[in-house]
Amino acid sequence: MQKTSDQPLDMAIVGAGPAGLTAAIYAARSGLMVAVFESAGPGGKAALTDRIDNYPGFPSGASGFELMNDFYQQAVNVGAQFFFEEVRDVSLEGDVKKVRTPERELLARTVVVASGARQRALDIPGEAAFQGRGVSQCATCDAPFFKEKRVVVIGGKNAALEEAAYLTRFASRVTLVHRREEFRASPAAVAEVRQNPKIDLRLNCIPKSIVGNDKVTGVEVENRLDGSIELVPCEGVFVYIGTQGGANFAAAGLEIDSSGYIKTDASMGTNIPGVYAAGDIRTTVLRQVATAVGDGAVAAVEAERYLRKK
Repeated sequence: MQKTSDQPLDMAIVGAGPAGLTAAIYAARSGLMVAVFESAGPGGKAALTDRIDNYPGFPSGASGFELMNDFYQQAVNVGAQFFFEEVRDVSLEGDVKKVRTPERELLARTVVVASGARQRALDIPGEAAFQGRGVSQCATCDAPFFKEKRVVVIGGKNAALEEAAYLTRFASRVTLVHRREEFRASPAAVAEVRQNPKIDLRLNCIPKSIVGNDKVTGVEVENRLDGSIELVPCEGVFVYIGTQGGANFAAAGLEIDSSGYIKTDASMGTNIPGVYAAGDIRTTVLRQVATAVGDGAVAAVEAERYLRKK
């Protein structure tokens, strides 16, 4: 491990989704020295979304990848520095914070945690065993592997419905499994799914196991009303049953809720001075690109004010 510099930067940002990238743009434009850490590519889950139709300014929708790449390029253009490395450890107490990856240790006077959320697991037999061999949490990433094949999508919120509709571009048949009678999604998403002739609905049903040999061959589904079990044949399973906090920062002293999300005030401040959280990683009522952008802007502005006071 190498220490990047003994001179602390003004801000370290953990995560390069829409919240982290926005924070980087605002902070760097204000003249702060900013470093952003991201274990994957820029954009987070938003970059893996086929189309984003509810982000203002794009009346015809926008490619998630292209939109997030524009965010990234703007952050680079205004001077933010990027390290595509996984953050393994942080030390947040005191005036100078530390962010560590396998490659380096960086010092910063403020930290913005924008590491996002991860998909919840079903915790049923076969899910872990077939991960990467038919089980996926990213239709945009893996849909081409299931061209003219049968897939099952599990979930009942916007993400599940939107990805089910997207998968019909590739799969021969999409079965959508939801534990309730009604969906918890926007009327537009519900209408699109109900009207799509390539989508079969299994409502009031829960997945019991994912079965197969070397690869997935089906999902056992239980009807919650009569207890009957059905084997739904498929070659792919896409899981969208919600998210939970994407990283455990409790060990670093941050207050988190029961789902692993970081608690913040209205200014994105955490219980540790100089440390902020933005986007999907924080406790909030809505997790969208638009809200993440707002969080990132507020976090950067508040961090700048904190530095001025210091």
